[in-house]
Amino acid sequence: MLITRRIEFDAGHRIPHHKSQCRHLHGHRYALEITLFGEVITTEGVSEQGMVMDYGDVKRIAMEQLINAWDHAFLVYRGDTVVREFLESLPGHKTVVLDSVPTAENLAAAAFRILDKAYVDVFGNRLRLERVRIYETPNNWADAVRGQI
Repeated sequence: MLITRRIEFDAGHRIPHHKSQCRHLHGHRYALEITLFGEVITTEGVSEQGMVMDYGDVKRIAMEQLINAWDHAFLVYRGDTVVREFLESLPGHKTVVLDSVPTAENLAAAAFRILDKAYVDVFGNRLRLERVRIYETPNNWADAVRGQI
């Protein structure tokens, strides 16, 4: 069984060498979809009976492990030294330095790597992260899928 939880957050970024507008500092209302695989929990009397995982727990883990860090932050590529140094000079500015250019593709892959360690099989139902989809706009998204990143 697959289940999916969607969470939205806001963040800024830029694609340093992009041929168009994305080379400028700008932001997006991102949406992150977390898809988990697992068997439906049949343990009698537990809160999660009949579920793969409680959606509230899916969200709580995503918030703790990823969203709280990225929300209202500027996601900057480590190699974008001019912008990175500028952001780091702003007192108290929320900056997340990434090892890759913050495209939707790279953000989906980074989110997958972070979240893959966070969703653990507590009930013996083979729970595992299957896909992270990140929407940069309502019409554009990238998928990081288990076995393909």
